[in-house]
Amino acid sequence: MSTKQKQENKYPEFPIFKGLQKPLEFMGVQGRYIYWAAGVIGTAIIGFIVAYCLIGFIAGLVMLVIDIGGGTSFIFLKQRRGLHSKRIDKGVFVYACSKKM
Repeated sequence: MSTKQKQENKYPEFPIFKGLQKPLEFMGVQGRYIYWAAGVIGTAIIGFIVAYCLIGFIAGLVMLVIDIGGGTSFIFLKQRRGLHSKRIDKGVFVYACSKKM
């Protein structure tokens, strides 16, 4: 095989991006919790607007702080358990009619 044929059979080279198997992260929030954080921010803004219109500015700020503080603490507590955490039932389960005859 000549060198010309070897060059023709060579596959095109593409850059390899390492770390693609890692979860998406934005400001310390990972994966699905990014959507949760967006929901917390949206809820906090709506809560601020409603409390501001009904009660006043100070009540709106209190509502904003409570929503954001509670939401971020909930997200980081859930995130500590892992991205793929699921509820694990403990006990013995008996399936009476698991197979049809």
